[in-house]
Amino acid sequence: MNLHQFRFVQEAVRRNLNLTETAKALFTSQPGISKAILELEEELGVDIFVRHGKRLKRVTEPGQQVLKSVELILREVANLKRIGEEFSKQDSGRLSIATTHTQARYVLPEPVAMLRKRYPKVQVSLHQGTPEQVAQMLLEDTADIGLATESLADYDDLVTLPCYEWQHVIVVPTDHPLAAVERPTLEQLAGEALISYQPAFAGRKRIDQAFALRHLKPNIALEAIDSDVIKTYVRSGLGVGIIAEMAMKAEPADSGLVWKPAGHLFGRNTARVAFRRGAYLRSFVLNFAELLSDRLSRALIERAMGSAGDAYEL
Repeated sequence: MNLHQFRFVQEAVRRNLNLTETAKALFTSQPGISKAILELEEELGVDIFVRHGKRLKRVTEPGQQVLKSVELILREVANLKRIGEEFSKQDSGRLSIATTHTQARYVLPEPVAMLRKRYPKVQVSLHQGTPEQVAQMLLEDTADIGLATESLADYDDLVTLPCYEWQHVIVVPTDHPLAAVERPTLEQLAGEALISYQPAFAGRKRIDQAFALRHLKPNIALEAIDSDVIKTYVRSGLGVGIIAEMAMKAEPADSGLVWKPAGHLFGRNTARVAFRRGAYLRSFVLNFAELLSDRLSRALIERAMGSAGDAYEL
């Protein structure tokens, strides 16, 4: 048996048992993958997959156990590579960050710039997606570190740590009646057309829950994943925006918008950083995490990585 066979099995499962897609992802041929998997099954003496003709239909019960071992072996192989890079090229390499648009646009520019100043030979690769996609990128070893508000703590194979807290804000044009209201109420908002995030993004669930608890039905005129898009439609007069405060703190004073804190309505949200459990973290990955928040330190992260829990609390 060899590492190529293990990678073929792992990727086949990731690609929903589609060997054509598996071959494309691994830049090899479909017959070569099929042959390698059959040879591995013959050597192990068990069927890893149930087949219908040449197609893979599902993973067998012994195949599930094989897959767990394969994941562990390939994880440790990746760790060996990182350890080698750590000591042969201590100040260079690639930092892959998985995050949502809001974090990438408003939170990460300063820490990324600081990291690049400290490690000028480190190339930063930024991957944006939904919180669920951020988690998958970590699990699939596409990213070294993830940052999001939702979902990350739901995965047993991720170690997560609270990074910082934030609240939603209400955004209106300067001539809107709510611009003169110090603390808008849910009842006032329920009477307005609202513009906010799609349900999977930036604490939207808290917004929906707050209205539901008061037996109010919000009039959502538009949903988006991009805070800048929401602000654009607020300026156009389409409705009242509800967005993350990070998106307004960098807004120029003469932008034509007024924002009001809404923590009293929707509570506080916690953005979390995440790492794949068992991953070896290079020094610049740990350094970057420290730049994200004064809550995070190398010692804390290393302690959390050795913890059995999936969501480490401070």
